[in-house]
Amino acid sequence: MIEIKHLSKQFKTTRAVDDLNLTIEKGELFSFLGPNGAGKTTTIKMMVGLMTPTEGSIELGGVDVVKSPQAAKWMVGYVPDSAFLYQHLTGLELLLMVGQLYSMSDKEIQQEQEALVERLVMREWLGERISGYSQGMKQRLAFATAFLHNPEIMIIDEPMVGLDPKTARIVKDMLKERSQNGVTLFVSTHNLNVAEELSDRIAIINRGKLLGVGTVASFQSTSGEKENLEERFLKIVEEEEANGRGL
Repeated sequence: MIEIKHLSKQFKTTRAVDDLNLTIEKGELFSFLGPNGAGKTTTIKMMVGLMTPTEGSIELGGVDVVKSPQAAKWMVGYVPDSAFLYQHLTGLELLLMVGQLYSMSDKEIQQEQEALVERLVMREWLGERISGYSQGMKQRLAFATAFLHNPEIMIIDEPMVGLDPKTARIVKDMLKERSQNGVTLFVSTHNLNVAEELSDRIAIINRGKLLGVGTVASFQSTSGEKENLEERFLKIVEEEEANGRGL
């Protein structure tokens, strides 16, 4: 479960996140939508402990991220929008290092690694140095490192970056399976088709403010017109921006 209460982040004159309140239940696949600069990545960086909130609190599995950062990080798998991977290691060496950081035994690392390598089709190049990987290869490895220790919560920023359609399908299936097995997933994405296909619920944010939370169907039916998620999303954001300009 994820509990975000009155979360705000101030950067000098810019309020990147403004009094955000969200509750994501255990096993829920929750999508966080918004245009560029809406506050999505700032929110995620506060959730994983890379930024400190100006105000408010975040609890992951009942653990306060600011008060108990190590305990919170222990239960989380994180895939950033641009993964930092140690370029001079091989993929195999990185997976071993990550497993050891989470106090996994060699046997546990080997078992989980084998399953992930097979599922994500990584075997051919996993022994090569990461510096030679394409963006798609790096993204697959980032998912493997996040899945490796079987986290209770997964926080993912732009999951499909650099993935070819076949691998994107594999990743989407893996995310759904994890959700069905009780893992809580918080996914920030620009890809509305992904959100529409996968999400139990979605939230829309713009200029740091939450504009709405609900199921895909609830957003589509709000206007009384038959609209897809993209059409409804654009209307909600445009209306908020117009109101902000006093139009």
